[in-house]
Amino acid sequence: MALSKNSGGHRGMQESMYSVIALVFILVACVELCDAAAAIDVYRLIQYDMSGSAYGSRFAALNHHAASLHFPPGADLSRAVLIIPLRELNITFVREYINQKKPLGGLLFLLPDIFSFENGGTKQVHEKEQLKNQMAELEQLLIHANIPYPVYFAFENDEIDTALADIKKNDVIGQPATATTGGYKLVIPTPEPKKVASPTITNIQGWLSGLKADGDTNQLPTIAIVASYDTFGAAPALSVGSDSNGSGVVALLEIARLFSLLYSNPKTRGRYNLLFGLTSGGPYNYNGTQKWLRSFDQRLRESIDYAICLNSIGSWDNELWIHVSKPPENAYIKQIFEGFSNVAEELDIKVGLKHKKINISNPRVAWEHEQFSRLRVTAATLSEISTAPELLRGTGGLFDGRQFVNEAAITRGVKLVAESLARHIYGHQGKNVQIFADGSSLAVNPAYIQSWLDLLSQTPRVAPFLSKNDPFVMALKKELADHTNEVNMQHEVLEGAFTFYDSTSARLNIYQVASVTFDLLLLLVLGSYLIVLFSFLVITTRGLDDLISLFRRPPSRKVKTA
Repeated sequence: MALSKNSGGHRGMQESMYSVIALVFILVACVELCDAAAAIDVYRLIQYDMSGSAYGSRFAALNHHAASLHFPPGADLSRAVLIIPLRELNITFVREYINQKKPLGGLLFLLPDIFSFENGGTKQVHEKEQLKNQMAELEQLLIHANIPYPVYFAFENDEIDTALADIKKNDVIGQPATATTGGYKLVIPTPEPKKVASPTITNIQGWLSGLKADGDTNQLPTIAIVASYDTFGAAPALSVGSDSNGSGVVALLEIARLFSLLYSNPKTRGRYNLLFGLTSGGPYNYNGTQKWLRSFDQRLRESIDYAICLNSIGSWDNELWIHVSKPPENAYIKQIFEGFSNVAEELDIKVGLKHKKINISNPRVAWEHEQFSRLRVTAATLSEISTAPELLRGTGGLFDGRQFVNEAAITRGVKLVAESLARHIYGHQGKNVQIFADGSSLAVNPAYIQSWLDLLSQTPRVAPFLSKNDPFVMALKKELADHTNEVNMQHEVLEGAFTFYDSTSARLNIYQVASVTFDLLLLLVLGSYLIVLFSFLVITTRGLDDLISLFRRPPSRKVKTA
């Protein structure tokens, strides 16, 4: 009975020892993941398919060591995330790595605060333009490449700058982060991206009815003012498009506000209907505009005298361009251009005319007015851009932020459009009559323009990630309803060659990890300490013989045979 009790005591003591040692193993294994240096918000490079071809970053999860551009020659970067500040960008190096598909664990680009929603107004003009050009070039490279690893953007801050300084120091001395040397580890525990099912685009339409003459039964002519409000950029969560096309949206809302004042009084209501359209799907061949126009009945479409599309009018100095599809000698085009030119001259602004034919066999359109022209509706686009942009270029990328837009330019653009339209509507062509004169009750409101520009510059608007009831979409509808009548929304599925994937932002954890050598040494020291402590306790409480018996092999029992 005593032997059995003693044996049970030995077994309990052995189990206690094994439990303590197991606990030590767990604690040491967790050393790597318990020393977080920082946690920051990051924004993933867009992932999409176009006509069956894959573009952008194809993965989202990260669990790799960090490296800098100072990595030693021949270093294996297949399990490393390369941290590249935009200020130190070598676009040739990045292009080579991407185009040659060199092994890499991931890319993290650090953006100066000039590109953030709230900051960026204090940089010198030269530096701002240099960073903007670098960002534009990088963005075009990234969105047109198929990148088989995660790519993220983050903003510089003290935490990540401190970590990067340590990473650079280790890379310079030839000790990059590895499992054996330690360093910094970047972890984003996010599920892999999924396709966005049936992305919705929403068009918003407002109407101001003109005043018919007594006994006039004919339908009044209509002038349409249109602006596409959505964006596309390298990082959907950061693509606010302050200029393209936030400036066009702001201008449309202010023009609607001005004409609502005129049309609210029967004495000053014009004999033209005004149709205001805020369209979606602009970066994707103006898919929303096409669907909106095809929803019109034939009478409405035929009543449109002409349409003015507003695109990127927030960062020009002294010249705007009117882009048309019909030849300049066309009577309607002549009338539009002359009307704008007369007002421009009075405002000390230059207006140029650019003619670009439509290729009927090619579904690709470069300007929004081309969707009108395909349906034989006279239309033009007013823009600071002189040449037709390539697909997915100039659609509200990372470089298109509030700090690069001047509300004074939008104010002058609004004056130009509003005065030109009013002179056409009220028959004052060629007359030096200022309907929206400064200081009058009909003056353009710079404070209104600034407030809406600020809102748009803080609101990413990539269509596949905007729901039909998104607060921003509903805010646009409410604002248009305040200035126009018969406001309605058209919800459509974004069609065409594009497929999009979710997971646009995440939380990045930066861990400062010790080397495996250190972990093993720590384990050895702790293990030795616990063994010595355990042995001391056994000897002092039960004697040396009991300690020896713990490690002695128990005698085998012999089976008695009959």
